[in-house]
Amino acid sequence: MEPLSGALTTLREFRTTDLEDYLAIAGDDRVTTWMAFDSYDRAKAEQNLAGIVQRSRQEDRPDYMLAVTRPDDDHVIGFARIAPSGAWGAKLGYAIGADHWGHGYATDAARVLLRFAFSTLGRHRVTAAIGPENEASIKVVKRLGFTYEGHLRDHVFTNGDWRDSLLYSLLADEYSPRR
Repeated sequence: MEPLSGALTTLREFRTTDLEDYLAIAGDDRVTTWMAFDSYDRAKAEQNLAGIVQRSRQEDRPDYMLAVTRPDDDHVIGFARIAPSGAWGAKLGYAIGADHWGHGYATDAARVLLRFAFSTLGRHRVTAAIGPENEASIKVVKRLGFTYEGHLRDHVFTNGDWRDSLLYSLLADEYSPRR
């Protein structure tokens, strides 16, 4: 797959050589406190990254887990995922390394993935499940036009406890690439 470009980010396939950058994000408690998984150690990050690379080579791939970089720098600063779900849906997820928060990278990466989901993948509906305390991520989806749908109780088990999620969605006819 060719890289996908936004105004602030480029989304490309992960490579096994991205391990250090990937571990710096997936192994950082500041980031994973908002995720549906606990922080990875080196072995878990290496195993997971190998799985991401392997899935990206499948003809009928189950998801698009992409490295987020800046256009002028190939170092991974985050990751973004769109996972087809059912015949017409998709699930959106993203994480940006804590040292890069507050620069609009998550919004830009999500915007790029929405364009991909609604155009290339022909999806009708994209959802995002976000922890209620994750105000920054909630602002991202609201900025992109998502609608709040409901509260999912005990939705994910992470960091030793159950966590609720807030569900947001965006439909194809609501999507605007200019947001």
